[in-house]
Amino acid sequence: MDDFMATAGPDPAGDLAFIPLGGTGEIGMNLNVYRCDGRLLAIDCGIGFGGPENPEVDVMVPDPTWLAERRDRLVGLVVTHAHEDHVGAVAHLWPQLRCPVYAGPFVSAVLRRKLGEAGLLGEAKIVTVPLGGKLSLAPFDLEFLRVAHSVPEAQAVAIRTRHGTVLHTGDWKLDPDPLIGEPTDEAAFGRLGGEGVLAMVCDSTNALVEGHSGSEAEVRRNLTAIIRSLTGRVAVSCFATNVARVESITKAAMAAGRQVALFGRSLRNAEAAARECGYLTDIPPYVPEEEAGYIPDDNLLIICTGSQGEPRSALSKIAADTHPNIALGEGDTVIFSSRMIPGNERGILQLQDQLARRGCKVMTADDHMVHVSGHPARDELKRLYQLVKPKYAVPVHGEWRHLSEHAALARELQTIPILVEDGDVLQLGPGRPEVVEGVPTGRLAVDNGRLLPLQGGVLAARKRMLFNGVVMASLAVDGAGRVLGTPQISAPGLLDGDEGIGPQLAAELARAVTDLPSGLRREDDALREAARTVLRKAVGRRLRKRPNVEVHLLRV
Repeated sequence: MDDFMATAGPDPAGDLAFIPLGGTGEIGMNLNVYRCDGRLLAIDCGIGFGGPENPEVDVMVPDPTWLAERRDRLVGLVVTHAHEDHVGAVAHLWPQLRCPVYAGPFVSAVLRRKLGEAGLLGEAKIVTVPLGGKLSLAPFDLEFLRVAHSVPEAQAVAIRTRHGTVLHTGDWKLDPDPLIGEPTDEAAFGRLGGEGVLAMVCDSTNALVEGHSGSEAEVRRNLTAIIRSLTGRVAVSCFATNVARVESITKAAMAAGRQVALFGRSLRNAEAAARECGYLTDIPPYVPEEEAGYIPDDNLLIICTGSQGEPRSALSKIAADTHPNIALGEGDTVIFSSRMIPGNERGILQLQDQLARRGCKVMTADDHMVHVSGHPARDELKRLYQLVKPKYAVPVHGEWRHLSEHAALARELQTIPILVEDGDVLQLGPGRPEVVEGVPTGRLAVDNGRLLPLQGGVLAARKRMLFNGVVMASLAVDGAGRVLGTPQISAPGLLDGDEGIGPQLAAELARAVTDLPSGLRREDDALREAARTVLRKAVGRRLRKRPNVEVHLLRV
């Protein structure tokens, strides 16, 4: 028991605690843990993007080490909905967690495809929970509450424990006409509020936005009018799992006499999952990607991935004119039916500029009603607080400015706010809630199937090379360490072939090695390190850079 107490925090056998490991104080990488009487429950497991702060990284996931070390106490992972920032890391992190995964039908369909691609479908246990269903994972009793969001079948989770009830909202909004799926079940939230809610752990994404987030039905009306007015080829980019939006774009295209093709693997996977769950029933099969280029320009619309400027997405390939099946140019239109996720702004603007250079007209939500958020604005937050009446509010899913603004709103609504960030252990009971300790958190980069520490050697070296370049030297010496011939030096990203600096560096390296003590020259490791130091200093003097330096030593 002493060891148990030391690793899991103050009195873990008798408390209720909320422990965010990702997604609180940041956008994306949601990974939340609830601890009750020594047992752990995880909710959501998502990815984030590298962005300009981490240009050496495309996709990141939260570091699960703290949770993985306690997986014998982990009763399960619940996934609230099918967005990548909530489900995208499951296939990457499940091998470390190895727990059952519980999700609604659409999330389960999406997740099975992800795990299948990762070769884990036969290992991971996915339990499909009916919409609005209940689940007992002792000591947690869970009830799922239907919410509207920009993906089918999003659900909040009411977590009942002997210490009190916590409502984990996940991502949600109040949309009277979400087009696919039912509106948020306000009556169920009202009933929960009547029972008494200790704390509401709630979405903060749009806490700075006044008014209401808007309705999918309004977007459908606007897309229909806009697409009808266009000539030439039309491309629309949106989030793949926003099935209502995909349906709206498709119906708008059909009304304008256009055939529709899907470009991008995630879109095709989302379509398959949607049809499996009974959606898109009145949408005919999409035109195969390889046939789209043969359809007359005025009769074609493509829906494509890449709304966040992802470099390997379909839209990025189209903008670079490297896509094998389609090209866009003068007279064509590209509609971004999405928002910019914070951190992606630079990539998205560069993509839009590339498209404009090709002669495309670019339309965005900044100047046309082609997108509404899936997250609650302030009027919607106020309504939920009126229904649920939580004693405490715990803002999550946002950067610090979103969390603090959400906290101020909760205070106005007579709810006590508690601000936490990734790694905080918020003990909700017994007694008055307070942050009692911190646990280690971090980020891992997804690199061709590997998970690498963001601050580790591989990525640190990659970042240095990005800004400072790399110098590679090949050096041949005899048994006594005497230089044979002329060292060969290359410095891609630092030196042009005609600068003359390369031969100067080679000569300086040869002289320095010749001047080394004879004993040191006979030791390969010592000689290699001395050569690295010489080159690093020489490049620093000439170019004011501190590159990665690699020396290949050949002893003849």
